[in-house]
Amino acid sequence: MNDTFVRSGPLKELSSYPVWAQRLVQDCESSRLAVVGHPLYARMRDGQLSRQTMRAFLIGGWQVVEQFPLYMSQNLLKTRFGRSPGEDMARRWLMRNIRVELNHADYWLHWAESYGVTLAELKAQLVPAELHALGHWCWHTCATDALALSMAATNYAIEGATGDWSAIVCSSDAYERSLPAGSRKEAMRWLKLHARYDDDHPWEALEIICTLSGPRMTAPRCLELREAICKSYGYMRLFLDYCMALEQAQGGSRREPMQAAG
Repeated sequence: MNDTFVRSGPLKELSSYPVWAQRLVQDCESSRLAVVGHPLYARMRDGQLSRQTMRAFLIGGWQVVEQFPLYMSQNLLKTRFGRSPGEDMARRWLMRNIRVELNHADYWLHWAESYGVTLAELKAQLVPAELHALGHWCWHTCATDALALSMAATNYAIEGATGDWSAIVCSSDAYERSLPAGSRKEAMRWLKLHARYDDDHPWEALEIICTLSGPRMTAPRCLELREAICKSYGYMRLFLDYCMALEQAQGGSRREPMQAAG
């Protein structure tokens, strides 16, 4: 009996993966849609979020963006060359993509600066617990959970949802036009990059998870994966709900006119 999963179909077709993985993705779909379909992203796309809400979003999101390469490094430490096909695949993928993720903090900083947010403010992290929870969860799962679980929570769930919501914000040029002309290109770089390349990343992570786990999966193990994925979506939703409540507390008014930073 062959207990090694080897993908034979297209990367981005769910039927290319074991039945347990197909069910897992379907079981998590409503939680994913609650994130990517959040009304905050529609308001961001249309350039309707207030300056205060965008500042909270950008300061709160910094922790995950800045530390994402560190989460991946923690996962890399769990691998050993030649121990299993899944670990070899994860090792190569993580080493390659950690280098990519290192630049994303710079791009996020440029985005934040278009709202007058300084690096000192990003590093101070003077934000409520609702905006810290996602980062703490990412650190916890990558530090303590098995490789398949922590990659499911971060590289599959968070990167996948991030690629989806970035694409929504970039689906119109309204948000881009709302930014100061002088900093617009740099401010949009993080969004446009994630809207473009993250389409493949969650599928690549799913392939690694399946290779680590094999073609068959016990019900308890499948439940663990589902909990890890949905917990990431839940913490993303908590973050968004807080930002939306902040927006509504301001009367849901349109955003203030932007001024070029600095």
